[in-house]
Amino acid sequence: MSKVIDNAAGLLAEQLRDGMTLAVGGFGLSGIPRDLIEAVRDSGVTGLTVVSNNMGVDGKGLGVLLENHQVTKVLASYVGENKLFAQQYLDGELEVEFNPQGTLAERLRAGGAGIPAFYTRTGVGTLVAEGKPHAEFDGETYVQERGIVADIALVHAHTGDTDGNLVYRYTARNFNPIVATAGKVTVAEVEHLVPVGEIHPDHVVTPGVYVQHVLQYSGAPKDIEQRTVRPRPATAGQPSPQNGDQA
Repeated sequence: MSKVIDNAAGLLAEQLRDGMTLAVGGFGLSGIPRDLIEAVRDSGVTGLTVVSNNMGVDGKGLGVLLENHQVTKVLASYVGENKLFAQQYLDGELEVEFNPQGTLAERLRAGGAGIPAFYTRTGVGTLVAEGKPHAEFDGETYVQERGIVADIALVHAHTGDTDGNLVYRYTARNFNPIVATAGKVTVAEVEHLVPVGEIHPDHVVTPGVYVQHVLQYSGAPKDIEQRTVRPRPATAGQPSPQNGDQA
């Protein structure tokens, strides 16, 4: 049976409830499920806990949920690009649980694999480890971290078939594969939606068993978080670029 949906807003209106936990793919603004995030915004749901590497930037990506005051807790590894995030945290509106980036990734992977907890040396002796169980292995101290299972996972993929098998593109892959496994319900927006059999089995990154719903991406322009350019080196027979020219 096809997992394709035509309307993200309609699906999420049925699935979302106040106080839910969402896991969201992306890194900065790369590989974010833009259409799905906007559907969450438009649903008006509140009290959300969001698990993501970061919270987008002001007015873009997950930043739109902060603008709407729909998020009460964030589990992330980096949030330095969002001034509104900082202000809501300082005002006591937002609870934040910081995770080392590798630990956050492993917590999501563990949740998707059915592993309730694991031990890591990362964070031992810091604020990250306070209040968490510790254990000694081979003479080293480790801290226990819990796996993460979200009520709903939202991801973006380059190609997906009607059975939910997904392929990602370059750095837009980032957190999306592990987020896709960590949701009780996973919804994927894809740039290219193809019939079953069009994706070579060896190229599948996220098997369709993890994905319940697939949506054709709207094609909205992708924002760039920070654009950094430098002069392009002159080559034989070509003039040097002028100041301000982009590489």
